[in-house]
Amino acid sequence: MKKYRVLFVCLGNICRSPAAEGIFKKMAKDQGLSNQITVDSAGTAGYHNGELPDPRMRQHGARRGYDFDSYSRMFIEEDYDRFDIILAMDDNNYRNILRLSPDVEFQKKVYRMVDFSQQYSHDHIPDPYYSGAEGFELVLNLLEDACAGLLDKIKKGEL
Repeated sequence: MKKYRVLFVCLGNICRSPAAEGIFKKMAKDQGLSNQITVDSAGTAGYHNGELPDPRMRQHGARRGYDFDSYSRMFIEEDYDRFDIILAMDDNNYRNILRLSPDVEFQKKVYRMVDFSQQYSHDHIPDPYYSGAEGFELVLNLLEDACAGLLDKIKKGEL
Protein backbone atom coordinates (compact mmCIF):
# COMPACT_ATOMS: atom_id res chain seq x y z
CA MET A 1 0.00 0.00 0.00
CA LYS A 2 1.30 3.44 -0.85
CA LYS A 3 1.68 6.08 1.86
CA TYR A 4 -1.10 8.60 2.37
CA ARG A 5 -1.15 11.98 4.08
CA VAL A 6 -4.69 12.88 5.18
CA LEU A 7 -5.93 16.26 6.43
CA PHE A 8 -9.33 16.84 8.05
CA VAL A 9 -10.67 20.43 7.95
CA CYS A 10 -13.52 22.20 9.75
CA LEU A 11 -14.09 25.82 10.75
CA GLY A 12 -12.23 26.35 14.03
CA ASN A 13 -10.32 23.05 14.28
CA ILE A 14 -11.51 22.35 17.82
CA CYS A 15 -14.45 19.94 17.35
CA ARG A 16 -15.03 18.08 14.10
CA SER A 17 -11.64 17.96 12.41
CA PRO A 18 -9.56 17.06 15.49
CA ALA A 19 -12.15 14.38 16.29
CA ALA A 20 -11.85 13.00 12.75
CA GLU A 21 -8.05 13.12 13.10
CA GLY A 22 -8.13 11.17 16.37
CA ILE A 23 -10.68 8.63 15.12
CA PHE A 24 -8.82 8.03 11.87
CA LYS A 25 -5.44 7.72 13.61
CA LYS A 26 -6.85 5.08 15.96
CA MET A 27 -8.48 3.17 13.10
CA ALA A 28 -5.23 3.20 11.11
CA LYS A 29 -3.24 2.10 14.17
CA ASP A 30 -5.71 -0.69 15.00
CA GLN A 31 -5.28 -2.02 11.47
CA GLY A 32 -1.49 -1.76 11.53
CA LEU A 33 -1.36 1.13 9.06
CA SER A 34 0.24 3.86 11.19
CA ASN A 35 3.41 3.78 9.08
CA GLN A 36 1.46 4.18 5.84
CA ILE A 37 -0.96 6.91 6.90
CA THR A 38 -0.11 10.35 8.31
CA VAL A 39 -3.03 12.31 9.76
CA ASP A 40 -3.52 15.98 10.72
CA SER A 41 -6.32 18.51 11.05
CA ALA A 42 -6.81 22.23 10.44
CA GLY A 43 -9.46 24.93 10.40
CA THR A 44 -10.49 27.45 7.77
CA ALA A 45 -10.58 30.17 10.46
CA GLY A 46 -7.93 30.94 13.04
CA TYR A 47 -10.24 31.58 15.98
CA HIS A 48 -8.59 28.96 18.17
CA ASN A 49 -5.00 28.67 16.87
CA GLY A 50 -2.80 26.80 19.31
CA GLU A 51 -5.68 25.49 21.44
CA LEU A 52 -6.55 21.90 22.27
CA PRO A 53 -9.90 20.58 21.02
CA ASP A 54 -13.08 21.64 22.81
CA PRO A 55 -13.20 19.95 26.26
CA ARG A 56 -16.66 18.55 25.51
CA MET A 57 -15.40 16.85 22.34
CA ARG A 58 -12.38 15.47 24.20
CA GLN A 59 -14.68 14.13 26.93
CA HIS A 60 -17.08 12.44 24.50
CA GLY A 61 -14.18 11.04 22.50
CA ALA A 62 -12.45 9.67 25.62
CA ARG A 63 -15.58 7.70 26.46
CA ARG A 64 -15.14 5.91 23.13
CA GLY A 65 -11.42 5.35 23.60
CA TYR A 66 -10.12 8.26 21.52
CA ASP A 67 -7.43 10.77 22.42
CA PHE A 68 -8.11 14.14 20.79
CA ASP A 69 -4.89 15.96 21.63
CA SER A 70 -3.86 17.94 18.54
CA TYR A 71 -3.48 21.71 18.64
CA SER A 72 -5.62 23.90 16.42
CA ARG A 73 -4.10 25.52 13.36
CA MET A 74 -5.33 27.19 10.19
CA PHE A 75 -5.49 25.55 6.80
CA ILE A 76 -2.91 27.16 4.50
CA GLU A 77 -2.14 26.89 0.79
CA GLU A 78 0.98 24.81 1.52
CA ASP A 79 -1.30 22.06 2.85
CA TYR A 80 -2.09 21.25 -0.77
CA ASP A 81 1.55 20.20 -1.18
CA ARG A 82 1.77 18.42 2.16
CA PHE A 83 -1.37 16.24 1.91
CA ASP A 84 -2.79 13.73 -0.57
CA ILE A 85 -6.37 13.80 0.71
CA ILE A 86 -8.11 16.85 2.20
CA LEU A 87 -11.53 16.35 3.79
CA ALA A 88 -14.00 19.16 4.49
CA MET A 89 -16.68 18.77 7.13
CA ASP A 90 -19.27 20.93 5.36
CA ASP A 91 -19.85 22.92 2.16
CA ASN A 92 -18.58 26.22 3.59
CA ASN A 93 -15.29 24.59 4.58
CA TYR A 94 -15.15 22.88 1.18
CA ARG A 95 -15.51 26.21 -0.66
CA ASN A 96 -12.99 27.95 1.61
CA ILE A 97 -10.44 25.19 1.02
CA LEU A 98 -10.92 25.37 -2.75
CA ARG A 99 -10.37 29.16 -2.68
CA LEU A 100 -6.80 28.57 -1.51
CA SER A 101 -6.09 26.06 -4.26
CA PRO A 102 -3.01 26.96 -6.34
CA ASP A 103 -4.70 25.44 -9.41
CA VAL A 104 -7.49 23.12 -10.52
CA GLU A 105 -5.30 19.99 -10.32
CA PHE A 106 -4.87 20.42 -6.56
CA GLN A 107 -8.64 20.61 -6.10
CA LYS A 108 -8.86 16.90 -6.95
CA LYS A 109 -7.45 16.21 -3.48
CA VAL A 110 -10.45 17.79 -1.74
CA TYR A 111 -13.49 15.75 -0.68
CA ARG A 112 -16.46 16.20 1.60
CA MET A 113 -16.23 13.98 4.66
CA VAL A 114 -19.73 12.65 4.02
CA ASP A 115 -18.56 11.34 0.62
CA PHE A 116 -17.26 8.35 2.61
CA SER A 117 -20.32 7.75 4.78
CA GLN A 118 -21.59 4.20 4.66
CA GLN A 119 -24.51 4.10 7.09
CA TYR A 120 -25.66 7.71 7.31
CA SER A 121 -27.17 10.00 4.70
CA HIS A 122 -26.27 13.41 6.17
CA ASP A 123 -25.15 16.01 3.65
CA HIS A 124 -22.51 17.42 6.05
CA ILE A 125 -20.93 16.86 9.44
CA PRO A 126 -22.77 19.36 11.69
CA ASP A 127 -20.83 21.63 14.02
CA PRO A 128 -21.63 20.52 17.59
CA TYR A 129 -20.15 23.65 19.21
CA TYR A 130 -23.52 25.18 20.15
CA SER A 131 -25.31 21.90 20.81
CA GLY A 132 -25.57 19.61 23.78
CA ALA A 133 -24.24 16.12 24.37
CA GLU A 134 -26.46 14.70 21.61
CA GLY A 135 -24.73 16.90 19.04
CA PHE A 136 -21.28 15.68 20.03
CA GLU A 137 -22.41 12.06 20.00
CA LEU A 138 -24.01 12.47 16.57
CA VAL A 139 -20.80 13.97 15.18
CA LEU A 140 -18.75 11.09 16.58
CA ASN A 141 -21.16 8.56 15.04
CA LEU A 142 -20.96 10.29 11.66
CA LEU A 143 -17.18 10.57 11.82
CA GLU A 144 -16.66 6.95 12.83
CA ASP A 145 -18.78 5.87 9.88
CA ALA A 146 -17.10 8.16 7.35
CA CYS A 147 -13.58 7.42 8.64
CA ALA A 148 -14.24 3.69 8.25
CA GLY A 149 -15.42 4.31 4.68
CA LEU A 150 -12.36 6.46 3.94
CA LEU A 151 -9.98 3.88 5.33
CA ASP A 152 -11.66 1.18 3.26
CA LYS A 153 -11.18 3.24 0.07
CA ILE A 154 -7.51 3.88 0.94
CA LYS A 155 -6.86 0.20 1.64
CA LYS A 156 -8.42 -0.70 -1.72
CA GLY A 157 -6.23 1.88 -3.48
CA GLU A 158 -9.27 3.77 -4.72
CA LEU A 159 -7.94 7.20 -3.71
